[in-house]
Amino acid sequence: MADATSTRSPATVEAAAVSERIPPRRLFAFLIMVFGMFMSILDIQVVSASLSEIQAGLSASSSEVSWVQTAYLIAEVIAIPLSGFLSRAFGTRLLFAISASGFTIASFLCGLASTIEQMILWRALQGFLGAGMIPTVFASAYTVFPRSKFYIVGPIIGLVATLAPTIGPTVGGYITDAMSWHWLFFINIIPGIAITVGVLALVDFDSPNFALLQRFDWWGLIFMAGFLGSLEYVLEEGPLYEWLQDTSVATCAAICAVSAIAFFYRVLTAQEPIVDIRTFADRNFGIGCLISFCVGIGLYGLTYMYPRYLAEVRGYSALMIGETMFVSGITMFLTAPIVGRLMLRIDMRLIIATGLIIFAAGSYQMTWITRDYDFYELLLPQILRGIGMMLAMVPTNTIALGTLPPDRVKNASGLFNLTRNLGGAVGLAVINQVLNDRTDLHIARLHDRVTWGNATATETLNMLAQRLQGMGDSALMALKQLSQIVHRQAVVMGYGDAFFMLTLFYVCLSLMVMLLKKPASASTEPAAH
Repeated sequence: MADATSTRSPATVEAAAVSERIPPRRLFAFLIMVFGMFMSILDIQVVSASLSEIQAGLSASSSEVSWVQTAYLIAEVIAIPLSGFLSRAFGTRLLFAISASGFTIASFLCGLASTIEQMILWRALQGFLGAGMIPTVFASAYTVFPRSKFYIVGPIIGLVATLAPTIGPTVGGYITDAMSWHWLFFINIIPGIAITVGVLALVDFDSPNFALLQRFDWWGLIFMAGFLGSLEYVLEEGPLYEWLQDTSVATCAAICAVSAIAFFYRVLTAQEPIVDIRTFADRNFGIGCLISFCVGIGLYGLTYMYPRYLAEVRGYSALMIGETMFVSGITMFLTAPIVGRLMLRIDMRLIIATGLIIFAAGSYQMTWITRDYDFYELLLPQILRGIGMMLAMVPTNTIALGTLPPDRVKNASGLFNLTRNLGGAVGLAVINQVLNDRTDLHIARLHDRVTWGNATATETLNMLAQRLQGMGDSALMALKQLSQIVHRQAVVMGYGDAFFMLTLFYVCLSLMVMLLKKPASASTEPAAH
């Protein structure tokens, strides 16, 4: 029997080839949108290395300045799932332009803020408006371009989604060191204007359906905001205030539980639900979201742990932390095109599993951490982290969204991105709790061992006392220094425990990949009609 492809006429083959080409205008428009998404995700972490400067500039307390981050995250996590409905109603072009312009105006207002209350308000607005750009780019990548080009667009959005939060502290450190914290926000203005104009001029992916706005489910939005907003608050503040022992955390937990019940009832019964959670019934999408949730734990968790260790134990400045963290960013950038090529040749499930195991290997390298770990000791773990993250993230995006019917991708993209952000929030809460509990445990154990009967402890105390002679009560000062040494060692041991926990978690997660259905190859040619 002759091969089917050999019976196709030259005209049919040429028409198929033309349909597979990406028009330069469309590709350029997509890249503009990708840069907007990069700005939005970058701003989650860009202030993290400069919170002390913002605190000083606005005369805020440490608890108040933490809301510069929390307000952005709460607003973003509410807006991301909402974007699916809004992109169908307004269309990609109009929604993205509104998001980009609103994000730019909010950034300008953040830079002008003179009080902490103003900053928190404008950061919440910035997070809410900017969030619309993230799932819109994901949806466009898997609906606008032919399936055979997913190996190109998949790594682009995967790189941005992982690279932006990773290099956020680096960028923030450089900007604050070179200029001032105000420029963390002012730097968004010119790119934001260019993105808005470029999207309005070039994007023509779809058409708006304004009739959907007449059926907008306001109750669904209220319940979703109560559910996700209070959940984010509980996860952010819980580890700091002993969870339900704090009145505000307990109140938000109650609001979260009631709102969650109301929200799920509403989206399952409304004529036009604000979020279509039935998409989770698709096996690859549901498991892909679960993997994305777990990858978010590592993505945001390690972006938090490394800078905290370098600041708390090594005493690094924001700039020094940024320079050390940049290794993972470079690794991700170099790995992205390789992942795209691998997706053409290797089962994507195998790539995801390999990435998760490499990520676990990078975390395992850090279980031996000491207070002397510096740039070179962190080099290999960060390289492994960057490679593992890209290998796990990019094929997961494609399996979860690239196998869905095009009419379901817009809504699904919001849910998919929400799971990654929620994974990050849960990861930070768990990591903070582990660090606090294990540090306290190690302090207690070390105090039991550091006694007068311990020759090493006595020798160290005598050496410190001799060094401090002539500076007041040398014995008391030596005892304080020994206590600080014990505390620092307990902190480092806590970090080792947290890294070991992540190692076990990602080794186990790699087994979950077997539950995914084998997707068609990214290079599969569409059938001719």
